[in-house]
Amino acid sequence: MCYHIPKTQHDFPITQPSELKPGQCLVKMIGTGVCHSVLHISRWDWPIEPVTPLVGGHEGVSEVVAIAAHTEASPVKLGQQRWDQVDRIPLWRLRAVPSGLRADAKMSGCTVDVAAMPIRAFQVSWVHIVTPVPFDSFAAASVLCAGVTVYRALKYSDARIGHWVVIPGAGGGLGHLAVQYAVAMGMRVVAIGKSTLFKLGAEKWVDFKQTPNLVSAIKEACDGLGPHAAVVMPRDAKFETSIFWTVVKNISIKGSYVGNRQDSIEAIENAASGKVKVIYALKGLSDLGQVYNDLQKGSVAGRIVLDSSK
Repeated sequence: MCYHIPKTQHDFPITQPSELKPGQCLVKMIGTGVCHSVLHISRWDWPIEPVTPLVGGHEGVSEVVAIAAHTEASPVKLGQQRWDQVDRIPLWRLRAVPSGLRADAKMSGCTVDVAAMPIRAFQVSWVHIVTPVPFDSFAAASVLCAGVTVYRALKYSDARIGHWVVIPGAGGGLGHLAVQYAVAMGMRVVAIGKSTLFKLGAEKWVDFKQTPNLVSAIKEACDGLGPHAAVVMPRDAKFETSIFWTVVKNISIKGSYVGNRQDSIEAIENAASGKVKVIYALKGLSDLGQVYNDLQKGSVAGRIVLDSSK
């Protein structure tokens, strides 16, 4: 679905195992998360232009169901699960650049088709195999986008054990995970949202709808001095900052975009250990249109995950 050009439908033939070329494998999607960014991409809200036609989605868990004949030294095996993330880079390039920060990275669900396709072929060198830990595949689908995004932001925020961290939108799909990751990392959380967030480990909360001076309330909640870090990405926002006070107060403003594969492994391991619980609603792939409508209306709490078999 695209709102920028006339809506069209295209058939994507399913690759058969006999059609695989050496070095390819066939994967079957188990579940894929629905991220708000998918809606932005479909509406061409961002300066990054997606390919068209496009099969959306960029976060998911799938299973390797076939490997091409004459594939040598395959890093994947039948039955293994693979991860889908936003950035798509061959494994050999990632080994050369462990951070995963490359200008030539492809964006799943934006510049290449991927997560919402039930079955498709991949080069074995591009397949990201899951560390074998017992974990809910549908929850993992959300951790691979929302989870790793907030985990990396917290990881590189310079906040330490015992530091105050403010998380706006703490009840949302990313926010409820950010609260739990911060607590697991030993941080003290001030959640901007509802008091029910105490159940997720937030130490204090601020109701922005009932607070006339939000900045003062947050400073007061953080021992009167303010937080050590704030993790936030407001929609369509721009900011101006004083160079003088940024220098004098030693303030750092950092951008953090999703995460690399090591970040993903750490985010999954934290969730698999029980320190982070993904709150999600499971829908069928056929429900995607309604899910998009709900996202537009802002009526989605937590995460939405699609079961590719339905």
